[in-house]
Amino acid sequence: MDDHFGESVAATYDETSAEMFAPDVVGPAVDLLAELACGGRALELGIGTGRIALPLARRGVPVHGIDLSAAMVARLRAKPGGDAIGVTIGDFAATRVPGTFALAYLVFNTINNLTEQDAQVECFRNAAAHLEPGGCFVVEVGVPDLRRLPPGQTTVPFRVGATSWAYDRYDCATQAMSSNYVTVEDGRGEFRSIPFRYVWPSELDLMARIAGMELVGRWSTWTRAPFTHESEEHVSVWRKPAP
Repeated sequence: MDDHFGESVAATYDETSAEMFAPDVVGPAVDLLAELACGGRALELGIGTGRIALPLARRGVPVHGIDLSAAMVARLRAKPGGDAIGVTIGDFAATRVPGTFALAYLVFNTINNLTEQDAQVECFRNAAAHLEPGGCFVVEVGVPDLRRLPPGQTTVPFRVGATSWAYDRYDCATQAMSSNYVTVEDGRGEFRSIPFRYVWPSELDLMARIAGMELVGRWSTWTRAPFTHESEEHVSVWRKPAP
């Protein structure tokens, strides 16, 4: 797994993702995660700068994180309470940490950072290996936006401004995609591309079954709005069965 969230990205990550830090976005996610943790420990795969981990810890849930990017974790450490959260640097599809957890979770499309199906399968196995019997694994991820692609088109723009543009590119044969960003400042252009692998809800369910977990809930929002044909994302919960 390559680190695409180095210093150049980490330095402005919170600002460029500011809408995801809004209380009305973070609050419902923390509410549901705290409920599922039920007083136990939580493991965040891809903890980043602590957008979810910090408020979850303030709710009394002990959180440990795994993240490949030391630069992102440094931003977490610099925030109030960040030094109290344990973090292991490594690939969250394979890295093991001591102990077991009542909850493991992946948010904000982070499962797509694993660009091979095998790595996504291993991520589910890794999450299950960390869970206590009866523990839950939660994934928040978008539904692939392929309905916006007419025949012959591979690109979907999602941000257009006077000095910045952003677009996703899809390969429907391999499920490879990338998010691409173009910015122009003082007459100079900069281009950045981050690779992903999009994944379908049914595919995630099969990965969970391979890892010995079962689906117990799927909604289109953290507030449990129904998941429908028109849903653009989903929050899914799988449980590791008790003996």
